[in-house]
Amino acid sequence: MRAVVGDELTVKGRHQGDEDRHGEIIEVHGQEGNPPYLVQWRDGHESVFFPSADTIVAQHQATRHQATRQKAAGKRPTRK
Repeated sequence: MRAVVGDELTVKGRHQGDEDRHGEIIEVHGQEGNPPYLVQWRDGHESVFFPSADTIVAQHQATRHQATRQKAAGKRPTRK
């Protein structure tokens, strides 16, 4: 799984009745977009996150384009 700052995560509930969790990647700690990620969850807390098979990443084209430009310029991608 590869992601950039600004991508959104959805972690599907594992059991019937579990709610999905939603968050935004605010830092990428792995190389080339690989995990772990620092995620700010919708409830306001932040955590270092290693995605599992029940994780969906919603990648935003504008965010990816900005991250690619910043990487080419030698800058660290910024939080949106």
